[in-house]
Amino acid sequence: MATAASPHFKKNGEPTCTISGTGGTATVNCAATLAGLGNEDVRVIQTVSGEAVYQCQNNGGNTAPGQNRVLVGPVVTPVIFPASAIKNGNLTVSVTSTLTAPATVTGAEAGCPNPNWTGVNPVLTVTSISFVIEQPVGTPIFSCSASDPLSSPVRLTC
Repeated sequence: MATAASPHFKKNGEPTCTISGTGGTATVNCAATLAGLGNEDVRVIQTVSGEAVYQCQNNGGNTAPGQNRVLVGPVVTPVIFPASAIKNGNLTVSVTSTLTAPATVTGAEAGCPNPNWTGVNPVLTVTSISFVIEQPVGTPIFSCSASDPLSSPVRLTC
C-alpha cells in the first residue's frame, strides 16, 4: 500500500475559505493545494457551524430584536478526490458547504419577550470551519480549523 511520503501544502497553498451569502444562508468554500502525496484517494471532510440571530414577530406582525443566538449546523461535507486526480504528488482540493438557518424558530429559541412570538428573518454567522484531509481515506494527514470571529477570507490553522 503506497502512502504519502511527505505530504505538505505548496507555498501559499494552506487551506483558505471564503464565506458568502446573506440572511439565513452562508456558503463556505475552502481550497488548498497539496504536494508530496502518495498514489491513493484523498478525502476531505469539511464541517461548518454557525449561529443565527432572529427578529421576534408577534401575531400582529410587529417585530423586535431577539436576544438568543440559535446554533445552526453542523453541516458535514465529505469529498473524495480520486488518486487519478493527483499529478506528480500534487493536488488542489476545493470543497463547498452551505449552512442554512431555519426560516422560523420558536419565540423561546429566539429569546423573544413572549412565547407566543415567533423568531423570523434569521441573520446567520459562520462560527467554525473544520477541514480534515485524509490519505488514504480514513487516515488524517492534516486537521485544519478556524473559529470565531470569522470573516472572509478565512485562513485555517493546521
